[in-house]
Amino acid sequence: MDAENRVILNVGGIRHETYKATLKKIAATRLSRLTEALANYDPVLNEYFFDRHPGVFAQVLNYYRSGKLHYPTDVCGPLFEEELEFWGLDANQVEPCCWMTYTQHRDTQQTLAVLDRLDLDTEKPSDEDVARKFGMEEEYFSGNISCWKRFQPKIWALFDEPYSSKAAKVVAGVSVFFIVISILSFCLKTHPHLRVPVINNVTVQISDNITAWTLDKESTEAHRAFFYIEAVCNAWFTIEIIMRFIVSPNKLQFCKAPVNIIDFVATASFYVDFMLNKLSNVENADILEFFSIIRILRLFKLTRHSPGLKILIHTFKASAKELTLLVFFLILGIVIFASLIYYAERIQDNPLNDFTSIPVGLWWAIVTMTTVGYGDMAPKTYAGMFVGALCALAGVLTIALPVPVIVSNFAMVYSHSQARARLPKKRRRVLPVEQVRPQRKGPGAGPGGPANRRMNAIKHNHPMKDAGNRIGNGEESIPMLMFNHSENREDSLPRTRPQSNVEKSPPRLVDIGHGSPTKAKRSIEESGLPPVAM
Repeated sequence: MDAENRVILNVGGIRHETYKATLKKIAATRLSRLTEALANYDPVLNEYFFDRHPGVFAQVLNYYRSGKLHYPTDVCGPLFEEELEFWGLDANQVEPCCWMTYTQHRDTQQTLAVLDRLDLDTEKPSDEDVARKFGMEEEYFSGNISCWKRFQPKIWALFDEPYSSKAAKVVAGVSVFFIVISILSFCLKTHPHLRVPVINNVTVQISDNITAWTLDKESTEAHRAFFYIEAVCNAWFTIEIIMRFIVSPNKLQFCKAPVNIIDFVATASFYVDFMLNKLSNVENADILEFFSIIRILRLFKLTRHSPGLKILIHTFKASAKELTLLVFFLILGIVIFASLIYYAERIQDNPLNDFTSIPVGLWWAIVTMTTVGYGDMAPKTYAGMFVGALCALAGVLTIALPVPVIVSNFAMVYSHSQARARLPKKRRRVLPVEQVRPQRKGPGAGPGGPANRRMNAIKHNHPMKDAGNRIGNGEESIPMLMFNHSENREDSLPRTRPQSNVEKSPPRLVDIGHGSPTKAKRSIEESGLPPVAM
């Protein structure tokens, strides 16, 4: 009875033996519905064969035995999920001790999806990818591409893909050069030695009958050369953004991109400043210069040329929860310690008290918690010093806790981007597994598959008629020589019988003429065709 309840499972060449009752523990799964009528059942070996991963199946079978599903550390996560899906098991039944290791691949898949959106590839895209991006796949495969659609991807790659060609690298270098010159011009024109004083003639009344005039320095303005430098730079930025908009594959996505919005606003601010300040002579030009600070945001345009800067920006986006938590705890600590320091400094007599109110103490708290410590405000009493020490320690702990999460996010994205850059872009194509052809039904074919053919071969070779039945029941075994001989014959033979040379060659007509039968027989023998009985 014990032998009848046993079942042998051959998974990937490794044989596992268990009880049928063990496989019935988890209902509605593949192993709980094993019957001898399945195509993968071998009646000779009395086993079920599955061409699946044997390492994962060891954990699957252990799940049936113990009721606990553990994750193998030497198997990739998606492979483990595919195997569980094949065996009909729920992936959420993984034990808590293996859950973090099991879900790690999901974070990796999310990171790879982010890398696809960031477009960090530095290689030239193929023509098929470009056609798919511009939505002209049908024209590309049919060969009916218009002149504009032929040049549009080239111009787009010239301005938007710095690594697509040498000309694109030159254009990217020119763009970076003008960005750097624009930023330097914006910063240097505020230096006192590079500014020109604005002098006005002022009439002065010396006495009742005597008047004189003098020169009065009203203000200073940037040197005239900076205006021409900015004009040249903005001319390039204007041409660049117009060309990129015209040849962009998707105009709506182009307008929604944050970098393009910054570029447009920074370029438009120059023309608005020129019209209001130079043509209209608007007063309070310093206010207009303050709004022109948006031109410094052109530094974000460098993200198109620097994959590392893209990864850094994405790291802050991916760490938004941790950054929000950090800001929340900082605000909480700032308010608490600002209130404590205000009342702590009022406990003792303190004529040099710097904390006149709680809003003033907010500045001291934020400077202390961020470990900056300007020293412009400091507690003078012992109670205030104690509160200051607590504020400094709380600031260090509050900032130190979320920072490792941000660093790990950056390291993970950066490492995956580096690994992705080294991997081949085109994978080797793997052919699908050919399905076993169903057997022909006819008077000469048995009611079964390859197993029946094997059993028929054994029955013909074995001297005993009921050898197959005894083999299936395990009562008597076939001699090893006969078993190996029959199995080798079955494995060595192809699925379909190869045709002979006569069958492969086309039929030939032999002219036997109208002579005697002897002459006709000689003609057939010379042709090499087999004799046919009439």
